Amino acid sequence: MSGTVTGISEDMDRQIVQAVRDEDTMSSPSVGMSDLSDEILLCILRHVPLCDLVMNVSNVCIKLHTLCYDKTLLSKVSMSDEYQADDILVRHILKQISNHVQSLSVNGCYWLDGATVEHLGRCRGVTHLDVTGCRLTVVRLSGLLSSLSLLKSLAIDVMANFNSALLSSEAVATLSRLSELRQTLLSPSYGVVPCCAQLRKLMLQFDISDVTRDGLGISCQLMMGQSSVPHYQQLEEFTARLAPGEVNQTLLLLYLAVFSVNVPKHLRVFLVSIPGPNPAHWPAAPSLAQSLGQRGDLEALQLPRSWLDPLSLKRALEGNSPKQLSFSRCPALWPQVFQSLLEGGVKDTTQLISLNLSGINQVLYSECRSVDDQLDPWTMSRLAEGCSNIKHLNLMHTHYHHETSPGRVGETHLCASLAKFRNLRSLTLPACALSDGLNSHQISTNNTSPSALLLGLKKIPRVGVQNFKPDSESSVSGDSTSWLTQLLAGCPLLETLELIGPGFVSVLPRLEPCSRASVEPRGMCAWARGVGDAHIAAFEALPRLRRLTLAGLPGVLRGTGLVQMARQCRDLQVLSLANMGSLKTMNYTPALLDALRECTQLQELRLEQPYLNANKLFFEALSCCSRLQRLCLISRSGTFDPTATEAFMERCCHVVMCHMFMSGTLVACRKLEKTLIDRFKCHRAALNVVIYPLQHEDLPTVIRQIPLTLLDRITLFQSHVAQPPHLSPM
Repeated sequence: MSGTVTGISEDMDRQIVQAVRDEDTMSSPSVGMSDLSDEILLCILRHVPLCDLVMNVSNVCIKLHTLCYDKTLLSKVSMSDEYQADDILVRHILKQISNHVQSLSVNGCYWLDGATVEHLGRCRGVTHLDVTGCRLTVVRLSGLLSSLSLLKSLAIDVMANFNSALLSSEAVATLSRLSELRQTLLSPSYGVVPCCAQLRKLMLQFDISDVTRDGLGISCQLMMGQSSVPHYQQLEEFTARLAPGEVNQTLLLLYLAVFSVNVPKHLRVFLVSIPGPNPAHWPAAPSLAQSLGQRGDLEALQLPRSWLDPLSLKRALEGNSPKQLSFSRCPALWPQVFQSLLEGGVKDTTQLISLNLSGINQVLYSECRSVDDQLDPWTMSRLAEGCSNIKHLNLMHTHYHHETSPGRVGETHLCASLAKFRNLRSLTLPACALSDGLNSHQISTNNTSPSALLLGLKKIPRVGVQNFKPDSESSVSGDSTSWLTQLLAGCPLLETLELIGPGFVSVLPRLEPCSRASVEPRGMCAWARGVGDAHIAAFEALPRLRRLTLAGLPGVLRGTGLVQMARQCRDLQVLSLANMGSLKTMNYTPALLDALRECTQLQELRLEQPYLNANKLFFEALSCCSRLQRLCLISRSGTFDPTATEAFMERCCHVVMCHMFMSGTLVACRKLEKTLIDRFKCHRAALNVVIYPLQHEDLPTVIRQIPLTLLDRITLFQSHVAQPPHLSPM
């Protein structure tokens, strides 16, 4: 989808430039926008928000009115980013476009009233509908489905007390014709799956807490009216993504019970993501893998590490040409994965687009003594040559130590191998992958016995300003970016980059890692400590960069690299920074403020850093991000200025999400939260403000009350590279 949008945008730019340069066009002093061809105007109007298109642009003149209602603009409509649209405006727009729209999404429109969502039924010609994240009761869902007899694709939430027996016969008839369904399960239930006999694509997200808000345990017994076992005779694609919790895993096995008896004949996509070190065992997994590999049309595969052994994986991939593969946290499959991809097991490796190898050679640094426990540049180079069309690559939770690499002939740095992935659009790397080796300071630190550190016999040196000489930083790290420069030059199309230190654990994790026990101590990997400001500055070579995540980088001193990067990456839209430099003081505040002043296109900022001082200077710098929509600040021992926060919200009129989890009393947090809501809610329909003490015992309960679309998007930390695609809007 992103490639199509990019192609349209580039084509539009070429046409506009040609029109402007045309001598005949420019010869007339009265040439206006209306003199452009319909094709060029339609390309321009594709970038106009729906509310402005219908309410404003269409009223300019007859020509624009006609074009605004062209089927190419209104056949597929999404209101997910129409944050200023309240219930009255949405109802009016639905009335205007009801005869034109075929695909309609209100995904994540948590602010709309259920009665407004029910008005979607006016759009009788809709074939694709997404109401995920909306307030919709079973009765209203029934009325909506009864009105949409042409529906082929549906996305919904399954809330508490969901009862399919309340669905009308007309609604059940509509469900029986669905070919595509996405369910977000917030309560143990089959949802509407048993009613969908013709499903070809089923996407599930399990987000059920193990306890209620009152602290009571949740039983996985299915809700009333949900005892019917789903059937998947026509199923071609099955994806399931689980949040941490035993209830989610138990419910997944109930959904998969039918697969133990009969695997659908046409199944070609099977993606199951279960966080945590010990996913529930499923005995039928080997037979499923064998069945997937028999027909030769497998497109995507992901199984938890306890479900798949090397032999089963070999059988599943042999003779197939998959487009998406994920082996996250599957170290036992490490040899077989590369054997299948590099030695002829996979039929056509050029079809592979997305590859997730996160944690595939997961070994804690204290145990990482053999070169076999690390990424191999030679192997990755072969992978780049064979899988030449990979666009999304995730190498999080792996290690690469340049000085201990295998001594093969012609061996280079890992970055040189990754530079051969010419088509990469998104990349996640461990911090140590960028290091050229150890400088003298790091060597002296690394000589400390790992076992002694783990036993507490020696103190880990604090990484920060005190351990480094500012004047020597450039001499140490300036030359150490040569391999990184080669990587960035080889991957000029990168739009998403995530650099995550091996010891990083978010205070608010989403899915990975879901337990601190599986993560090594921060600063244990000396190679990761060698990545600092100069490496971040090198990212300026990525003109297309849109999303940047930097987490767990103790080698960052003053943050000067952020400023240099921000000045060149002018289109940066999403920035996530976490645990940069020392955790006992925030030593890069001045550089952060300078960088924020350069991020004029920024729409999302997530900042997780101890001792953050969100004062007047901070919010004044943040106000330069005039397009900012979502803000999340997380800081142990952090402070905030209520007056500066309120002034910032007034200046940045597009901000619809403000989440702050810092220090301070509950009374002070609640007072500021109420002030912001009372003052700005009437003008910002989608406004969501949560300000709460980070250390408060009720914080988990508060988190569960935040709309899931915001949790997944920014509030809770998670990697977004090479992940299952079923969470994106249809």
